[in-house]
Amino acid sequence: MTDVPTGFRRSPADYGLRQRARRNPVQVRPAGATVMRAVRLVDTDVHSSMTRAMMIERASPRWRRHFERFGLRTPPITEFYPRARNAGMRADSWPDRPGSIPGSDRDLLVRQLLDEYDIDYAILNTLGLQDHNEVPAFAAELSRIVNDWVAEEWLAHDDRLLSAINVPHEYPDLAAREIERRRGDRRWVQVLLPSSAHDMLGSSRYWPIYEAAAACGLPVAIHTGGFGTHTGTGWPSYYLEEHVSYALVMQQQLQSLVCEGVFETFPDLKVVLTEGGATWTAAVRWALDGAWSMLGEEVPHLGRSPSEYIRDQVWFTTQPLEEPGDPRQFLQAIAHGQLADRLVFATDYPHWDFDSPSQSLPRELSKETRAAILAGNACDLYGLPREREVPAP
Repeated sequence: MTDVPTGFRRSPADYGLRQRARRNPVQVRPAGATVMRAVRLVDTDVHSSMTRAMMIERASPRWRRHFERFGLRTPPITEFYPRARNAGMRADSWPDRPGSIPGSDRDLLVRQLLDEYDIDYAILNTLGLQDHNEVPAFAAELSRIVNDWVAEEWLAHDDRLLSAINVPHEYPDLAAREIERRRGDRRWVQVLLPSSAHDMLGSSRYWPIYEAAAACGLPVAIHTGGFGTHTGTGWPSYYLEEHVSYALVMQQQLQSLVCEGVFETFPDLKVVLTEGGATWTAAVRWALDGAWSMLGEEVPHLGRSPSEYIRDQVWFTTQPLEEPGDPRQFLQAIAHGQLADRLVFATDYPHWDFDSPSQSLPRELSKETRAAILAGNACDLYGLPREREVPAP
C-alpha cells in the first residue's frame, strides 16, 4: 500500500463534507442572472432639468423660431432673487459638459443618486415650466417638449426611473389633454403642479386637471414653485425667509383645496404636497376643524370635516422636514399629524439641501415606520410593486 503524505490524507470529516456537497450542490448563477428583492427605497422628488438650448432643439419649427427670437417670459427659478449660491444646487451636481446644468445629465444623476444609495425607484419632477406663463399653444408645446425628453432620454434607459407629467397648468383643458396623452403608460405616476399659480389651486378653473388626474388614477403632486413662493407683499430680504415660507404657501393651498370642495368633488383624487414640510399638518387640521365647527354653514358643499379630507386624500414628502432638537418631539408631531402612513421619502436631488437616505430620518423612528416612509407608503400611493427584479449578488 502506497503511503499518502500526511497533508493529503482525508479525514472522516472530509468524507462527510463531500457527501453533503453532493446532496446540496453550490448554486452558481449564470452571468446576468437576477433575483427578486423587496423594494426598500423610493425617492419621490428628484429633479431632472432641461437647458433652454435643449428645449429649442426639440421645438417644432413654428415655436423654435418664436423661442429663439423672443425667449420665455420668465427667467429660470434659479435666477429668482433671493437665491443661495451655486444656483441652489449641490456643488458636485454640475456636469462636466459645457452648457449643462444640474439634473440635465442622466448618467451623473444615476451614479450620484440611484447607484450610490441603491434606490429602487426615483420619481422625476422636472420643474422648468412651473413659473412660465406663455400663450396657450406655446405652453402646450413646452409641456410636450419636456415630457417627450423625459420619456426618451430618461425613462427609456432605466426602469428605476418614473416621472411626473408636466402640464400647461394655466390652461386646464390643454393640461387635461396632455394627461390623457400619457394615459396607460405606467412610467408616468403623477401630475405636476406648482404651489403658486394665477389663482388659488382650489379654484374651479383648475378642476379639469384634477378630474383628468383622478380618472387616470394619478396623484397630483403640488411642488414648491411658481409665481409666488412666499407670502405677503414684496420680496423677502433673505433666502432664509423664502425657504421657510415654502411651507406657508403649501398650507394656504391645502386650505384652498379643502374649502373649495376639490376633495369632496373628486373623492378618488390623491394630492402629494412636495417640498413644503409636513409636521405643520396637525395644527392646520385642528384650526380648520375648529373653524368649520362654527362656520360650517358657509361651506355647505363640504360633507365631512376638513381633517377627514386631509387624512384620506393628502400625502407629504419628507424633504424638507421640520426637525426639533428633541427627537421625541418629532415622533409626537408624526403621531399628532397621523403621518406615519402619509409621509413619503424624498431627497430633493440635486438641490443644496439634499437629504441622504441614510441620515435624514431620526433613529428614534420604529423599524416599521421607517420602512413605510422610505418605501412602503410610496408603493401604496403610486401602485408600485413591493418587489423588484435586481442583478443577482
